[in-house]
Amino acid sequence: MFIATLVAAPGGLDAALVDSLRRAWGGGDPRWLSPDEAAEFALPEVPPNRWDAWADLQARKVDLVVQPAQARRKKMLLADMDSTMIGQECIDELADAAGAGEAVRAVTARAMNGELDFEQALVERVRQLRGLDAGVIEQVLDARITLAPGGRTLVATMKAHGARAVLVSGGFTAFTAPVAARLGFDENRANTLLERDGRLTGDVARPILGRDAKVHALEEVTRRLGISEADVLAVGDGANDLGMLERAGMGVALHAKPSVAEACEVRINHGDLTALLYLQGYARDEFAEP
Repeated sequence: MFIATLVAAPGGLDAALVDSLRRAWGGGDPRWLSPDEAAEFALPEVPPNRWDAWADLQARKVDLVVQPAQARRKKMLLADMDSTMIGQECIDELADAAGAGEAVRAVTARAMNGELDFEQALVERVRQLRGLDAGVIEQVLDARITLAPGGRTLVATMKAHGARAVLVSGGFTAFTAPVAARLGFDENRANTLLERDGRLTGDVARPILGRDAKVHALEEVTRRLGISEADVLAVGDGANDLGMLERAGMGVALHAKPSVAEACEVRINHGDLTALLYLQGYARDEFAEP
């Protein structure tokens, strides 16, 4: 048995659209998870024209996911930070303060789309921060970093149902630690910016946390918790997230770079982070208060 889930921005999902697709695919009665926002219905098999339907719905700003019905509710959330749990790329914001924003943003975009080696690209970008007053980090956190919509609700709801929440980033601990605290994550992992005499040295501690380190976090935490990788919901947007997205029981490409989205079965382009709760079968009245 499979479940088809449709998610849109609030007010963006039409009942007639849901019913039309359900009938075309011979699905069961629709279950509305949130009025005019999210609905699901059962299917006996994966429709052969799933991706054609997906493309049509994308034009209507509706996300569609078809997945096995069993074991949808996950026991662990493994989330990227930059452009996933927050709305920015932290290194780009720091680079702006260092006067190198345009050049660094160009490298970031290419690295996240898989066009550049992540570790080399990180070293190249961090080098542009050399000499920057370390106090700027706090200023950037306060003035420029915003939490992605639905993130606190996602973490709170999964934790309320016994899940472990882990924030794992190719960014920096100076950002992941406070962001994890604000969102309610149980633990966080990232790279460490090196400082000397109150200024950034333009380098990061080794080893660099990139794609392989995110996979290692998946392996290590699941082993510690005594759960399987199938019990994990991983979410990210960049090429360095692909390893964990491919290994997790549910790997979600969220507002992802094109090359990343194309490699993933589960894609959310229009909903916010609460869409990940709908994919697990949570209705809005089951959401926990952050």
